[in-house]
Amino acid sequence: MKALSIGKLGEKTGVNVETIRYYEKIGLLPEPGRTEAGYRQYGEDHLRRLHFIRRGRDLGFSIEAIRELLRLAAHPESPCEDADHMAAEHLAEVERKIEELKGLRDALNEMANCCGHTVAECRIIDALAS
Repeated sequence: MKALSIGKLGEKTGVNVETIRYYEKIGLLPEPGRTEAGYRQYGEDHLRRLHFIRRGRDLGFSIEAIRELLRLAAHPESPCEDADHMAAEHLAEVERKIEELKGLRDALNEMANCCGHTVAECRIIDALAS
């Protein structure tokens, strides 16, 4: 594979350039080689790793969780129980957030369906003001 510029790497992964630089800064993505002019040159390993990071972020994993998952992925002979545990914990948090959002939806539906005819009688304005 031909080396990729930071812009091309971003295009291929859907990650913006500033985020790629941030991932490098925090050590999530290894620093690439550079041209004589100082331009970053990314290889296949960078592309695979950034896809992994992007998929992890899309699934809602934190940066630190992704860092740990990358560490686990570097040892394919190791048991999967740590990754399973991380996924189960994350799933429990997602389920908790879903329940919280359902409650929010119900409260907003109730407010929207009980509105009076004037702002003085509006339950939405009243709920936000109290």
